[in-house]
Amino acid sequence: MKHYKYAIYLLTGIGVSHLGSWIYLVALNLSILNLTGSAAAVAGLYIIRPIAMLLTNTWSGSVVDRVNKRRLMISIDIIRGILVCIIPFISHLWIIYFIILLINIAGAFFGPSSSVYITRLIPVENRKRFNSLMSMTSYGAFLIGPAIAGFLIMFFNTSICIWINGIAFLVCSFFLYLLPNVDEESSEKAEPIRFQTLVSDWKAVKDFALQAKFFISVYLLFQIALLMGFALDSQEVTFIKQHLQLTDRDYGLIMSLTGLGALVGATVSAMVAKKVSLKLYLGGGMLLTAIGYVAFYASFDFLTATAAFVFLGFFMAFANAGYATFFQNTVPVNIMGRFASIADMFQGFVQILLTLLLGFLAEWFSLQFVCIVFAVVGTLFATILLLTVMGKSKDDYFREETKQVHV
Repeated sequence: MKHYKYAIYLLTGIGVSHLGSWIYLVALNLSILNLTGSAAAVAGLYIIRPIAMLLTNTWSGSVVDRVNKRRLMISIDIIRGILVCIIPFISHLWIIYFIILLINIAGAFFGPSSSVYITRLIPVENRKRFNSLMSMTSYGAFLIGPAIAGFLIMFFNTSICIWINGIAFLVCSFFLYLLPNVDEESSEKAEPIRFQTLVSDWKAVKDFALQAKFFISVYLLFQIALLMGFALDSQEVTFIKQHLQLTDRDYGLIMSLTGLGALVGATVSAMVAKKVSLKLYLGGGMLLTAIGYVAFYASFDFLTATAAFVFLGFFMAFANAGYATFFQNTVPVNIMGRFASIADMFQGFVQILLTLLLGFLAEWFSLQFVCIVFAVVGTLFATILLLTVMGKSKDDYFREETKQVHV
């Protein structure tokens, strides 16, 4: 019973944070545009997060694995809440950029910390359902957040939306405060983070990767298929507007319905978590997601494009929950922060390369042809992934029984 109470606290806190972030994102874009009148200034917001990742991801995991995760997450949210609340009082673009960079640097610690914390807090047999519920909160915030932002901006201003996000971070920190400490207390003094420490940590991640060959093969297949999809996302608005000749209103409606499909998918995945195997969540969810991309870029009108994207969104919820659960069940918790940080950095590099490659090829060939080729390649990797995980000999990697009590 205690686990359910703690899960509700964690979901509520992170859910409020997600909602605030979507309200803030819409408002921040408008605020920068109103301040500068420059589309380039708005575009600059989207390179700050990758810069923050490059500055932190080589060492943030080393910090995460050596400190108390609950206290770290609480501190991060308090820092982010205060920094966000400062933004409306600033009228200089570069100072705003710097504050947003600090917010993203702090945020780079939150993802790995929460992964480790969830792994320690939630019993193995409940992780798949919990991750599905996490997806529900994320997709629900994606649907509701921009609508709330639009209403607030219409009747008030962008500053209100930004302050709401600052308050949301503080509310999240309060719910995290209600959660238990799941880290093992050590009487030893924490080791300072030096260059030699980082080298040792990278070696520990490398040693794990060399030993866990099945996990790495599944990880690479899943990430390649997923990153193909992320690269294709960069061309969706161009495909909808230029190839399908649809309007901005049509594009907005397709995105909203896709978010609704993802929310329904996350709800269903939470409901059937005890009945459907982790293998199918991971492999089947990713394959059907990849097929959704193929169907979308093969579409020829509003209805076929919408149906394909709703289908894609529905099954991506299963794939994400399956991957998160497999990751939590397989990566040793004592190096999880380091592995997640380093992996995120390399994923960012690959995503940038694939996105640039797709954009370059689209200039030489037909956009639809190039996107279908990318989608088919993603589907091929997803098919190999499904065949890899469905082998009977791999059942031990997907067991979902509690091995030890964390709380």
